[in-house]
Amino acid sequence: MIREITKNLYYVGVNDNTKQLFENLWPLPYGVSYNAYLIKDKSNVLIDTVEYPFNQEFISQISEVIGDEKIDYVVVNHMEPDHSSSLVQLIDKYPEIKIVGNKKTMDMLNGFYGITSNVYEVKDGDKIEIGERTLSFHLTPMVHWPETMMTYVDGEGVLFSGDAFGAFGSLQNGIMDSDADIKLVTDEMYRYYSNIVGKYGGPVEKAIEKLSSLPINYICSTHGPVWHDKIGYVVEHYLKMARYESEEGVVIAYGSMYGHTADVAKNIYEALIEDGVKNVVLHDLSDVDASFVLRDVFKYNTLILGSPTYNSELFPKVADLTVKLEGRMIKNKTFACFGSYSWAGQAVKRLTAFAERMQWDIIEPKIEIKQAGLDVDVKALSKELAENIINSINNL
Repeated sequence: MIREITKNLYYVGVNDNTKQLFENLWPLPYGVSYNAYLIKDKSNVLIDTVEYPFNQEFISQISEVIGDEKIDYVVVNHMEPDHSSSLVQLIDKYPEIKIVGNKKTMDMLNGFYGITSNVYEVKDGDKIEIGERTLSFHLTPMVHWPETMMTYVDGEGVLFSGDAFGAFGSLQNGIMDSDADIKLVTDEMYRYYSNIVGKYGGPVEKAIEKLSSLPINYICSTHGPVWHDKIGYVVEHYLKMARYESEEGVVIAYGSMYGHTADVAKNIYEALIEDGVKNVVLHDLSDVDASFVLRDVFKYNTLILGSPTYNSELFPKVADLTVKLEGRMIKNKTFACFGSYSWAGQAVKRLTAFAERMQWDIIEPKIEIKQAGLDVDVKALSKELAENIINSINNL
């Protein structure tokens, strides 16, 4: 797909609507795009590449733009293979091409592809004049790999941001944010950030601060739309995610073997709705992929987890979610928990220990039922919990 973004600056990325799992982990119900950009100037410059299976389409698009001209430079902002694995084929097509990256990029070029020649190492703030345009390079380590950097076109205000400001979803209606369903893109941006970048909020915030003095008219990410009309919108959302700031709402996620834990979850959900909480999301972890739960945990300020005791531990799907949450070092959450057991209760104890490790505020009561819970007034306890959560939200 070729589109001209500004004069002689072209989108030459591709859509992937065949891959089922991104990184062999995260579902792609709307596909994904691999974005690359071509600057046609005195020196022709390619910004990033695409994943290897699409290299023929990619190189064909480049040829369509520049004909028999050569590519002088390819800038590698991020070495993850979905953005770099076409490099070998690109070198075959353009053997004189110079690969631009920082020191850590060079180490990875050798490690992934055995590439050691025709490389051009840049340091933070370095510039390359390519004709009418000048490119400057800004190192942004751990957004979200150690070699990541961003490339800026002086004068035009175009920022090539790597994976930052990216989103899942292929670009079916056009490459610009004005072409996109912004609600869907925002949801898929939350899911992309929480699943892929989530642990690195500090480096993301530093990168945004570092680049804040640059006038930016276009943000060209490696996934998702080109941001132009809604740059303020996407930067605001990215800063919120980086700072672990979230909006008012409750995520209830649970596992249930025979329906008893599910019954508690539904009682809590109904109590919250009846008490007027607007954003309440209920996830059965046996039916929904964790990537969607992570998205909502980043979006809303309160998390309620429920689990039966399973072999004296948490139900495996719940345990897996806690590992993912802990690995992302998520901050600033209000937490509550519930569970069930048949003869020896451990789930609520383990969920409480998890929340304490995360340093989250824990809301009482903790609801734990034995067997079917016939001797417990679950509705009353759910009502009490809902009221305490609302009080907590109102005091934030």
